[in-house]
Amino acid sequence: MKKVAVIMGSKSDLPVMESCTKTLDEFGVPYDVKVLSAHRTMDEVIAFCEKAEEEYDVIIAAAGYAAHLGGVIAAKTTLPVIGVPLDASPLKGIDSLLSIVQMPGGIPVATVTIGKAGAKNAAVLAVEIMAIKYPELKEKLKNYREEMRRKVLEG
Repeated sequence: MKKVAVIMGSKSDLPVMESCTKTLDEFGVPYDVKVLSAHRTMDEVIAFCEKAEEEYDVIIAAAGYAAHLGGVIAAKTTLPVIGVPLDASPLKGIDSLLSIVQMPGGIPVATVTIGKAGAKNAAVLAVEIMAIKYPELKEKLKNYREEMRRKVLEG
């Protein structure tokens, strides 16, 4: 099984993205965490993208403010990219959400909700994408959903 790349624009994003990595751990999906900025480390982002298809099935890109990270990565690879908008600005993540979701036609970035719930959903979405290729993940997803159902019904 290839890995998921969890990319964030700053080390300060790590506490939010822990809900992503914990969820990937629950599913037994391997991942790498990298700090890369679309604006401050452009050369490193491009170098990462040039080799990404060798190691990864899905890329999760978390960013705040202008949040161009996911879009830049999506423009440089054909791997699925999931964008996580972060609440890092005075606009409470709305700017990040709009930056990620408003991609031009032909270069999609799947977009989840702002913050920790979005980070968790990005991990689940990555597992869903990978389950197409790895049937054992499909079974784990079924069990995950059943466990959520059970917890709701138990109150």
